[in-house]
Amino acid sequence: MRFLADENCDIAVVRALRDAGHDVTMVKDRCRGAEDEAVAALALSEKRVLITEDKGFGQIAQALSAARIGVVLVRFPTDARSEIGATVVNAVAGMGEAFEGGVAVVEPGQFRVTRWES
Repeated sequence: MRFLADENCDIAVVRALRDAGHDVTMVKDRCRGAEDEAVAALALSEKRVLITEDKGFGQIAQALSAARIGVVLVRFPTDARSEIGATVVNAVAGMGEAFEGGVAVVEPGQFRVTRWES
């Protein structure tokens, strides 16, 4: 699967996804400091699932989902961060492509997918 890791995405997530065989590009390597709209446009143009820890991507996520691009929102408290990479990889494997056209929220021990109808 192809991902675009937002600048706030923990490097442990990027490493774990790459180790699991996923193609992960990082915003900080491509367009450091880009506005959310530019990040979304990059995800859309490259058909990459956006992975972020930024809760402010709500409206942008809805626009991306209409274009069948998924968003993975990672929500981990400080005391659970040691498991962040493995948990995200397991969630992605468990979801398959179910989050295309929606937002997946990954938290310690669980994930859920919200879809918007276009």
